[in-house]
Amino acid sequence: MGRWRAVVLAAVTMLAVVAVDQAFKALVRGGMSVGERRDVIGGVLRLLHVENDGVAFGRLGGSGVIVGLVVAVAVIGLLAFLFTHLDTPLVWLPSGLILGGALGNVIDRVHAGAVTDFIKVPRWPAFNLADVAITVGVVLLLIVIERDARRRAA
Repeated sequence: MGRWRAVVLAAVTMLAVVAVDQAFKALVRGGMSVGERRDVIGGVLRLLHVENDGVAFGRLGGSGVIVGLVVAVAVIGLLAFLFTHLDTPLVWLPSGLILGGALGNVIDRVHAGAVTDFIKVPRWPAFNLADVAITVGVVLLLIVIERDARRRAA
């Protein structure tokens, strides 16, 4: 795969994640009050409108500058990794997922001062589709790195 093709695919993935994430968040903000709950699958999956001004699971709430710095460092690190590993097979996919999730949550912070979370499962804090993209992206990135290391060692 061409190096710039990987960049384009990462960018397209990122934009798709942002679009879907922001569309669902807009539906939640427009159709549910903060704190409102709706059962989707009784006892297993709920919609719960939460505004989170922290990072993962509400940590660092109210610390906008610190949260901004943490996100900026993480994004810069991921971009540096992506641009130095463009020849790694499939590196564009997890990179695009993580960047899209990060950007989706940054848009919320800039626009509303907090991230809209709305997916709730038992014994877990509410989260959103950007969080899902970041989590899946991190897992896939670990797999891509491991597979590439094995490929290079062979």
